[in-house]
Parts: sequence; structure tokens; C-alpha cells
Amino acid sequence: MAKFELKLPKMGESVAEATITNWLKKVGDKIEADEAVLEIATDKVDSEVPSEVSGTLTEILFNVDDIVKVGQTIAIIDTEGGSASVESPKEEVVEAVAQIEKAIEVVKETVQVAAPEEVDFSASEKFFSPLVKNIAKEEGVSLSELENIKGTGKEGRVTKDDIIAYVKDRANKPAVAPAPKAEPVTVETPKAEEKVETPKAEVKVETQKVESPKSEPIPEKKIPVSVNGQDEIIEMDRMRKLISGYMVASKQTSAHVQSFIEVDVTNIVNWRNKVKDAFEKREGEKLTFTPIFMEAVAKAIKDFPMINISVEGDYIIKKKNINLGMAAALPNGNLIVPVIKNADMLNLVGLTKTVNDLANRARNNQLKPDEIQGGTYTVTNVGTFGSVFGTPIINQPQVAILALGAIRKVPAVIEAPTGDYIGIRHKMFLSHSYDHRVVDGSLGGQFVKRVADYLEGFSENREF
Repeated sequence: MAKFELKLPKMGESVAEATITNWLKKVGDKIEADEAVLEIATDKVDSEVPSEVSGTLTEILFNVDDIVKVGQTIAIIDTEGGSASVESPKEEVVEAVAQIEKAIEVVKETVQVAAPEEVDFSASEKFFSPLVKNIAKEEGVSLSELENIKGTGKEGRVTKDDIIAYVKDRANKPAVAPAPKAEPVTVETPKAEEKVETPKAEVKVETQKVESPKSEPIPEKKIPVSVNGQDEIIEMDRMRKLISGYMVASKQTSAHVQSFIEVDVTNIVNWRNKVKDAFEKREGEKLTFTPIFMEAVAKAIKDFPMINISVEGDYIIKKKNINLGMAAALPNGNLIVPVIKNADMLNLVGLTKTVNDLANRARNNQLKPDEIQGGTYTVTNVGTFGSVFGTPIINQPQVAILALGAIRKVPAVIEAPTGDYIGIRHKMFLSHSYDHRVVDGSLGGQFVKRVADYLEGFSENREF
């Protein structure tokens, strides 16, 4: 048998590590090629790591909740008929462990440190990444200490560099009592031919037992109690906790205001009904309304580039690329926002393929971390659930988000050269939420009106 090293795959340019959340296989299990072996999580997305080969899982090198860097070997798989064997990292691991143990013994000779208490991070209202939590546990940083660290990350979050700097600063503080100063020794000058003995000075250095500072008592996690004994108490899952934190932070950051406009999309509905079968036959993709709306939004952003910005302190960052976030509901009820990169450079066919691909992989939990980052403007379709319109919360650090309402048949006044008359039209509401710190009502209103103009000006004779 040949040994194959299963490594943590590259998950995007901005992602260097991930947390192992669950092993789907155990030692001794048979694994097929492309079969998922474990589940991992970054700060924004959960995903699975498949095996590149078929074989038997013989060794697991990391446990659940361990932080693993991209490219690190996480498991060993024995394959039959493999063309090349790889060295097991056991020797490197043993050597590294030996060095760590040696360093610990040296420290123990001079300082005895009390074992850190287990930290319950759920007792904090602040968000800490898995990496920061792991470092805090290993270094014995209490919850109260962690909450008082001044974060330099987005929205004041504590980053890896922040907690490492804090630990180093704490370690540099004197912990061992200095050795006592030797008292001066007077030596008389010997006479000639007199034997001189060098005085021996004895210096006793006593080590002082230093205990790590006691952390403040951590309040117990309060679990709500059913008063009538019939209510079900459900704890939020990891993603729901993240979404909750993001939404609250956005409301605390941006001054949300909304503009609404009703749009006649009869031409779009008629055109889609006419070409959708031919489109699917030629392109192999279902034609939905979403890519048509995305196309109009991308055009409007090119007309009003100051809607495609972010805010950093007192500075406005004008984005060069138009990357449209597409809010998608997951089967478990949670929400994720994959991003269509450079949406203005795609035609309708390209947008359709990208929208369908991202939506399908979002539902199957197969998105890569880079595919939900870098958005500059977000569109959410509340009409999918029958809502006429909504007031969406801005996806930070963006400054605006557009909600698409349900398309409805309604009676409407139709203007004609021969006079006005009442007819049945397909209409929908667009709800535009924007950050009033940097987007005034004129810009916010003009932008959503321009989107409406592009949608109402859609030609029924258009080729796809």
C-alpha cells in the first residue's frame, strides 16, 4: 500500500487557515475518491474536505476545534496501487513535541504557573474568531482579558496579531524575583611568598513561585426556562450566531434609510416566458429573473459609481470592480451571500450561469470562502418568499442593498396615444436601503430609479 497525505486545500487568496469542526470518517474507514472526509469552518463559511484518492483512513493528525493552516497534512490515507509513497510527518511532529516539552521543563524550573481555566466564550456578546479563541485557550487568556483587548480588525474585532501582541506583552512583565546583590568582599593584599587563596563567593538564587493572575469569575451561561413546560428551547447554531452578530453590528454602524419604487416588469415577464425553453435547450441553464435584475443593477452602478463604495473612518473607498452579492437562503433557514465578481463584464448568459452555479453550490454547502467575500453591493430577493417589499440590512462594509419584491399581476393605468385606460400589468417593488452617512436621499433615490428605468425599458424583442 502507498500512503497519501490529505492536506487542507487552498480555499482562496484571503484564507490561510480553518477550524476542523467534524470528522466524517474515523481511522479504519474506507474512503472513495471525492468522498468528504471532514468538515471545516472559517469565519464566514462551512465546507467539506473531500479525498483525492480511494483507500483506508489510517491516521488523523488533528482533532476537532484544531486550527489548521492551508497546505498542512491533516490525515493519512493508505491506497492500493499507489504510484508514489509520501513520508509520514511523524518524525517532524515528534521532534517538534520534544522541543516544546524541553522548553516547558526549562520554564518549570524557574516558574510554576497555574493551569489556565477553561474559558466559556459563549458568555461574551463579542465575536471572536476560532483562531483567536484557540490562542486564548492555549495561553490562558481569560474572557475578561480577551474582552478588554483593543481590536484592530473590522468593527473593532480582536485579530490574531492583537492577541499575540497581548500575550507577548504579558510575558515580558517580570515574573521571577531578581537575584540578591552580592555584598562587597574586602581582600587584603598578601605579603610576599605568602600563599593566596581565592575567596569563594556563594550566591543563593531563590526562585519565586508565580501564579498566573486569577481571572474574574465567568458568569454562567443563562439558559432560558420554559415557564409552562411546553416551550422548546433551541440554541442558535454557529452560522446563526454569526449572522446575528453581523446584523447587529451593521445596524450599529450604518444610518439606515430606505427608498421605494414600483416597477412595471411586464415586458420582462413576457420575454422570459417566450424564450426560457429555448434558452435552457441551448445553454443547459434555467433562465430565472435574478440575472436580468443583476444586469440592470450593474448598469445602474456604472451610472452612479458613488453607490459602489465603503467607509473606513473618515475616508470613502471608491471600488473599481462591481462585485454583486446575491443573498441566498439555505435549506436550514440560514442566509449566505455568494458574490458575482465583475458582474458588469458578464452578458446575460454569463450572469445566468454564474447565478445558477453559486445558488446550487450554496444550497449544497460547497461554496469556497473567497466566493462570499469582496462584494461591493448586494441584492436580496424577498419576493421569493412572497413578500411585496422589505427593508433589508446593509451587508457591511458596503453602503447599500436592494430588495426585490414579489412580481404581481395588478390593475394599472396605461398611457396610450389615444388616451389612458386600465389594464393588467406585472409589477414589483424595489426597496433600497442605504447608509445615510455617505449616501444622501438624492443619490439613493436616483440609483433605484435608474434600476427601474432599465427594467421597464427591457425590450421584448431582445436576443439572449
